[in-house]
Amino acid sequence: MCGIVGYIGKQAAAPVILEGLSKLEYRGYDSAGMAVFNGETIQIKKSVGRLKVLEELTHGGATMPGNVGIGHTRWATHGAPSDVNSHPHYNASETIAVVHNGIIENYLPLKEKLVSKGYQFVSDTDTEVLAHLIDYYYKGNPLEAITKVMHRVQGSYALGIMFAEHPDQIFAVRKDSPLIVGQNEDGCFIASDVPAILKYTRKVYFIENQEVVRLRADHMHFYTVDEEEITKEPVTIDWDADAAEKGGYEHFMLKEMYEQPKTVTDTLMPRIKDNDIVIEELGMSDDEIKAIKKIFIVACGSAYHTGVTAKYIIEGAARIPVEVDVASEFRYRKPILEEGTMVVVISQSGETADTLAALRESQKLGHKVLGIVNVVGSSIAREADNVMYTWAGPEIAVATTKAYSAQLIALYLLAMKFGKVRGQIDDATFIDMLESLKKLPSQIEMLLSNKERIQRFANRYVGAKDVFFIGRGIDYAISMEGSLKLKEISYIHSEAYAAGELKHGTISLIEEGTLVAAVATQDALFQKTLSNMVEVKARGAFVLAVTNEGNTDIEKAADYVIYIPKTHPYFTNSLAIIPLQLFGYYVAVGKGCDVDKPRNLAKSVTVE
Repeated sequence: MCGIVGYIGKQAAAPVILEGLSKLEYRGYDSAGMAVFNGETIQIKKSVGRLKVLEELTHGGATMPGNVGIGHTRWATHGAPSDVNSHPHYNASETIAVVHNGIIENYLPLKEKLVSKGYQFVSDTDTEVLAHLIDYYYKGNPLEAITKVMHRVQGSYALGIMFAEHPDQIFAVRKDSPLIVGQNEDGCFIASDVPAILKYTRKVYFIENQEVVRLRADHMHFYTVDEEEITKEPVTIDWDADAAEKGGYEHFMLKEMYEQPKTVTDTLMPRIKDNDIVIEELGMSDDEIKAIKKIFIVACGSAYHTGVTAKYIIEGAARIPVEVDVASEFRYRKPILEEGTMVVVISQSGETADTLAALRESQKLGHKVLGIVNVVGSSIAREADNVMYTWAGPEIAVATTKAYSAQLIALYLLAMKFGKVRGQIDDATFIDMLESLKKLPSQIEMLLSNKERIQRFANRYVGAKDVFFIGRGIDYAISMEGSLKLKEISYIHSEAYAAGELKHGTISLIEEGTLVAAVATQDALFQKTLSNMVEVKARGAFVLAVTNEGNTDIEKAADYVIYIPKTHPYFTNSLAIIPLQLFGYYVAVGKGCDVDKPRNLAKSVTVE
């Protein structure tokens, strides 16, 4: 949600900021703006719309000279998207500029107090309250004013702050919203995420909660909310810089789909040693694994769907009861976590606000938490008791593909590890499952190579109004993700249903020509799903089926069939999701949608 970039150094700030913001477009935004100190004053330019509007407005930054600046891409929360609500925001004398990612929960009483003191507001945002509150406390010492504000405000925030009276400094502040700082020989940077500054430096510092950073052109200092100076160690980012570029693909999403074979390999193979699964970062002995009585998996969106898949596999392979929770529900329902409960939180970014809150709630209740995350050094990675990285590299498209596939692999490995240690998987079955895992990358590559066939089919449904996905067991979990992929990037209404629930109301929605995508990869449930397909087809549905090679009986009930290679039943999600990802992608492309940056969505949901 939102993007922040700041720079102070030898180069012109505006072009650096624009370049950095362009790398954060995936986060979701509806307006953009910059503040640059031009030698006399802080100059602000901002506009509603895409970043290119701001680029044109400033001629690529040329009309905003200066070596110190902050920039922002806004995702509207308080106040509709507009020029005036865009960031940065000034104080009344235009000597302080602020950009903000997050939500100030007590902004209304603070605003009322400021109004009573004579402050006037021009926007509807909570962020303008910060600009005026800093002004209220500012008596010449920026750090003192900022920390006083931190003691007063409630909510989440990542801030970039400039003072005209201190043009040789930028301040970065963080509470619950991600923010990093970095440095090279030319200057210092602040950013919401690594891709924004990866071009300039690979050594970054992750700002912790309630910390302040004072950046100058050649050095930076870190402070607590009580103004005590602290030291921090940098983290070296080993991502390939080219991984954050399109590399000739039309969209990041398509590129990332094609990176899935490598992503699966990178997450899988380092953890297979001598025909065994070794997850060193799990930090659990065999006795501790045997003592697990229940597992809670907590996540949001696509990560939640991987958790639903894992429930079927862990319960089946390891015989451990699993409960899967949407993080925003888990954190507020007073979950009962008994002794022997293991909590697993899943997040690509490692910054998902509700998932992070669930982690903290679980730890508060005295339970250790395993985090499955992609971004090294993220909040969940730092706060979880143990971390299992997915090693998918940077994922730029809002709609996840390769990170989803990597999360599945991590969960497969956990399930198999637990099943073997607990004596639920015999040696022969374990080796057979390992061999199936090793084949997944080449099988995914083969499915991706047949994209033209799926593209032709997708072109027929560019004008669809409703699409339904059905399946049973793991196939239901696959259907949930397939449905989400379609709706989030094509804006077509789509729903996933457990196929056995059709007759309990949903089948009344089927009309002549309605597309129903039926996933049938579980042999034990195949005939039952086949019956559900016959039922919807009899009511006029056009049935798309995704099933395993050899299941030719399905052609009697389906109008169009996509076959996936044979694999272990537990791993079919990794293959069946590929044609569904491609289907959603090509429908969205056919409609002319902004595939990488769908409307109203953000890559990293860092606020509630």
